[in-house]
Amino acid sequence: MVFSMAQCYIGLVPYRFAAMLKSKTLLRLALTLLIVAALGYAGWHFTRPQPPEVELATLARGTVESTVVNTRAGTIKACRRAKLAPASGGQIVKLWAKEGERVAAGQPLLELWNRDLTAQRELATRQLSTSEARHREACILADNAKRDADRTQQLAERGFVSPQNSENARAEARSRQASCDALAADVKRAQAQIRVTAAGLERTTLHAPFAGIVAKVTGEVGEYTTPSPPGIPTPPAVDLIDDSCLYVSAPMDEVDAPRLKPGQPARITLDALPGQSFGGRVRRIAPYVTEVEKQARTVDVEVDFDTPPKQILLVGYSADVEAIIESRADVLRLPTQAIRQDGSVLMLGADEKLESRTLKTGLANWAFTEILSGLKAGDRVLLSFDDENVKAGVKVKPKTAP
Repeated sequence: MVFSMAQCYIGLVPYRFAAMLKSKTLLRLALTLLIVAALGYAGWHFTRPQPPEVELATLARGTVESTVVNTRAGTIKACRRAKLAPASGGQIVKLWAKEGERVAAGQPLLELWNRDLTAQRELATRQLSTSEARHREACILADNAKRDADRTQQLAERGFVSPQNSENARAEARSRQASCDALAADVKRAQAQIRVTAAGLERTTLHAPFAGIVAKVTGEVGEYTTPSPPGIPTPPAVDLIDDSCLYVSAPMDEVDAPRLKPGQPARITLDALPGQSFGGRVRRIAPYVTEVEKQARTVDVEVDFDTPPKQILLVGYSADVEAIIESRADVLRLPTQAIRQDGSVLMLGADEKLESRTLKTGLANWAFTEILSGLKAGDRVLLSFDDENVKAGVKVKPKTAP
């Protein structure tokens, strides 16, 4: 009996060992399958097509303006700028001002050789002195002759002298008075001669017609300068700029010209001062169209600064003008670039899928468009349409804002 139980136990050992081996094999197989499944899922997850990342804009309320902008870069100009030259030609002997120097109104800028005119003025001055002395002498003699004639007349009335002597005395008095009057005219002639020579001297000296800054001086001491002949422009001797008053001149397209009016508000931006904007007002609209070859026809518009900028602005800076035709505040607005050519937008809907919406719009400019219907505040719409695969019904991933 004992022997048979031992035999049975010995007979069961192979079966248990086989069962254990089978269990370990199944465990290894299950673990292997699990690893393969995990690797497969990971491979699918990381290699599957990802939703395209897009940039979205959120609708909000704000100000929308209808504006007109210049077609080409405008220019800052001075209200007064004079390109000066002497009234007569000659050799430069003095330069009173240098480039970049500020001058006062009436200050001399340039002088030409004028010794001959100076000598003529001195001669005319001496002639005037001589004429005035002769005039005084003649008038003194005329007064004395008149008194003699009066005394002779009294003596003739009493019979002490003959009437002929009295008549001769009166004739002498009249002659002396005529000589006095003639020399008075000679004094006036000498004074006129001085004014003539002074005018000639003034033509050889260039004065500043207003206060400003000397932009450029053409010529050096010893060189000759001449005024511009009719129809033949020559470089000015002195370019004077009054930079205390500046404005912007910008070309606007002829199509937009009827919408512009003097007094309309405007914004001025300068390439030299990025990120800054200056308020202004339309001061003048040119009454004619400028035709430039191979370019659109434009109308020049001048805009004044509302407040003179604190920064030093140079005449000739490039500037852009945005004339405000109409403005509406606190309206629902959307970036203009988000609206497609057919007037619709792609909005982020449920499950982050894009939906097409048709809009009714109001005022618009290059930056924002007023939304009258079709969207509500807080809606998010697609900004860019560069990817052809991004369309209605496609699931997208909003781009993270920087």
